[in-house]
Parts: sequence; C-alpha cells; structure tokens
Amino acid sequence: MLDSLQHLLLIVEHGTFTEAARRAHLSQPALTASIRRLEEAFGASLLHRGRKGASLTAAGEALLPRARAALAAVDEGRRAVEEVLELRSGEVRMGAGATACTYMLPKEIARFQRTYPGVTYRLRETTTEEAKQAVLEGDLDLAVTSSVTGAPHDDPAWAMLDDELWRVDELILVAAPDLPPEGASYLTFRPGSTTRELFQATFPEADVVMELGSIAAVKGHVRAGVGIALVSLDAVRDDLRRRKMVRVPDPRTPVERELRLVHRGRERLAPAVAALREQLLEPKRKAPRKKRGAR
Repeated sequence: MLDSLQHLLLIVEHGTFTEAARRAHLSQPALTASIRRLEEAFGASLLHRGRKGASLTAAGEALLPRARAALAAVDEGRRAVEEVLELRSGEVRMGAGATACTYMLPKEIARFQRTYPGVTYRLRETTTEEAKQAVLEGDLDLAVTSSVTGAPHDDPAWAMLDDELWRVDELILVAAPDLPPEGASYLTFRPGSTTRELFQATFPEADVVMELGSIAAVKGHVRAGVGIALVSLDAVRDDLRRRKMVRVPDPRTPVERELRLVHRGRERLAPAVAALREQLLEPKRKAPRKKRGAR
C-alpha cells in the first residue's frame, strides 16, 4: 500500500498517469493497477481521469494529507531504524551490584559513551536476584551478577537467561593499618548479598559486629579501625596504595567469585546493548613486559 500511496502523490504532483509512471520507473498499466489496488483497499474512487490529466475526487482530497503524513512517518521511522542500527541512537538499561557500579563499570561506561554519544545509558544499582528478575521481565537489557554455587534461592525461571563470564573478582580481607588482626571483629554486608554468603562460607567462626548495606559504609568503618572486612580487591586498591587499609593475610584468601553478564540471548539484544556486551567481553590487553635493563 505504501508504494500505491507514493504513486498517488506522483500523479497529483505531475498531473498525469503518463508522467507519474515515468517518474516511478513503471509502465502506465502497472501504475494504473497500483492505483486500482489502492481504490479497492479504501472502497472509493480516488482520481478523476480525463483528457487533460487526472484530478482528485472528494475521497482523494480527504486521503491526500493523510497519505503524505503516512509516507513521512514511514520515512522518519526508516531514519530512526538506521540511527539505531548505526548506533547514532538507542538505549541500554543495565543493572549491577554496588561494587561493580562503583569500581568496575565507570570506565567502561565512559568509554562506551565516548564511542556512541547518541546512545542513552541507564544504570541501576541492584542485587543479583533483582537484576536477574528485571532482565527476565524485560525491565533491564543486561546485568552484572554474581552467584554462590548451590544457592537455594535461585529461581528456576532464571535458567531461561543467558549468562557469560565477564571477569573473576578477588575478595580479600582488609583492616586499618593500626588494627591488630588477632581477636578483631568483622564487618560484612547484609544477608542476601553474594559477598555475605561467601564470607559466611569461608569464615564461619567470624564474630560479626556490623551488617552494612553498602561498600562505602563497609570501607568507612574499616578505615576507622572498627574491624576486618572481606571486600573486592577492586574496591580497595586505592586505599591499599595510600595505606589507609592493609591486607590481612589469611590462607583462605583471596576468595574468587565469577561476575557474569546476564541477558535474554544474543539474538534478542538491541544493537546498542549488543555493542556494550561486545565491549565488556573484549579480551583485556596486558601491558607489554619491560625488557631487562630498560628504564
């Protein structure tokens, strides 16, 4: 029907079937057949045919502005699709835990936005369970999740999701530099987080004095000398470098956990989401080793 609407506009613009057919690169019978199909679809005669050319009937006059609007909308839609496919526009909705949101994703997001400035990026800080459910329900496109093997709260419906290894996160024990580790109390996250589950599994004897809801709160209390905490190495690299914290040696650490990218299947990813997934899964380039004696 879109072609027939375009043919109608050509006839109105040029006044005759003959000239409209030439402009459309069609034979005149083919153009006539196209207009006939359009009239049958609307159940009305749209054009008067005469010796001097063609003119619109009352029904044709009523259809004309709407035909123009329809073709303009299709053209606008075509441009919008091209922009999405070429990543000049689009949207990515992603969820991740506090540590990933704070310490692992900012550089990735900044790099993605520099590469695709027209794409809107939305990040939601959430738990693994909430993130998986949101991806399953279509509220998020992509999520960074972590899990503890054999966790009893895994929803069978989550098996429908695809998940891919993103990176291995090392969890270490940290304390304030002046805190004697012998007999020290422990800080950890609230029940429900994978770090808390790993902590309980690794240190079942630990005396927990605080259950906190954010990595910032845990780090703040550790720096103040309240106790020891098991946290991601990525979250404390700067604190260790500046000697605001020290690593507490323990043969049970580092505790490794897999962080995984969860989505509803690569074939269902929008172009912008697929581009971010590819960026996150790019092999990380290692810096070349310096030759001995090089300065």
